[in-house]
Amino acid sequence: MDRSIVHIDLDTFFVSVERLLDARLNNRPVLVGGTGGRGVVAACSYESRTYGIYSGMPMRMAQRLCPEAVIIRGDGGTYSKYSQMVTHIIKEEAPLYEKSSVDEFYIDASGMDRFFGTWKWARELREKIIRETGLPVSFALSTNKTVAKVGTGEAKPNNCINIPKGYEKGFLAPLPVKKIPMVGDKSYKMLVSMGVKYVKTLQQMPIELMESIMGKNGIVLWKKARGIDNTPVEPYSERKSVSSSITFDKDTTDIRQLRNILTAMAEKLAYQLRKKQKLTSVVTVTIRYSDFDTRTRQQRIPYTSLDHTLKETVCDLFERLYERRVLVRLVGVRY
Repeated sequence: MDRSIVHIDLDTFFVSVERLLDARLNNRPVLVGGTGGRGVVAACSYESRTYGIYSGMPMRMAQRLCPEAVIIRGDGGTYSKYSQMVTHIIKEEAPLYEKSSVDEFYIDASGMDRFFGTWKWARELREKIIRETGLPVSFALSTNKTVAKVGTGEAKPNNCINIPKGYEKGFLAPLPVKKIPMVGDKSYKMLVSMGVKYVKTLQQMPIELMESIMGKNGIVLWKKARGIDNTPVEPYSERKSVSSSITFDKDTTDIRQLRNILTAMAEKLAYQLRKKQKLTSVVTVTIRYSDFDTRTRQQRIPYTSLDHTLKETVCDLFERLYERRVLVRLVGVRY
């Protein structure tokens, strides 16, 4: 049976939620993210992107590029609430769905053509999400996850597209190769050095050459470029935790050093969450003393990936945890 896969994306999600709460933000350049010296842009409106701003950019740089941008620290709890609203709607309507991030979903609608017409059903689902949440929604319908995800990117903003069976390869061919989901910065530089800037060039390369250069990943990439992807839609499950720890060469009681290290860990892990488009609702801090006595404190918070919220929580947990005032051997953070 041919597959019908829908990819749904909540356009500029954090910004869209903020605009629902404050209509004065409409049609203005908006940045959501950390406002401190080392803060980064967690989300940016389409208006701000015309200035060259992108998610993950240092906030100070973004402010220099667009001084008139409205900067909002963001509220993970509110974003989580809206994400859950959308999840509930999809759960009610879809036979099988996967929540790949706070603002992205895959739906396996295979076989629905016999009853409803998949394209019509997907458009009605989009309209229901918009009607009940007020959020802009883009989606693509195709035969697999890769083509559907790329299609959603081409449909944006706030639109939809259908790439039916037999059209996958032709749809992908004229696009920049970086639009294939698994192509990161390192892979992109390698491909460009080989003269591969567009998907069409990659489609024409022998699969043996891709395997010799990139191993198994080369085979997967070659197939994706041709619109071939058998990856199943899997029911959403909680992500694995991200963590960081350090064991000191020399045990310490330097409070300032400990705070600085934990703050750096908090920022690093928050960046990892944003890069993977994930949120966390649990923060854990660990201290191991020189006598190997290990203490851990955990706190639940509204879902977030924002620096300032996570740093404050980590520092607060450390203050409550560090009671013995003796030499510390190890500190760690987990989300």
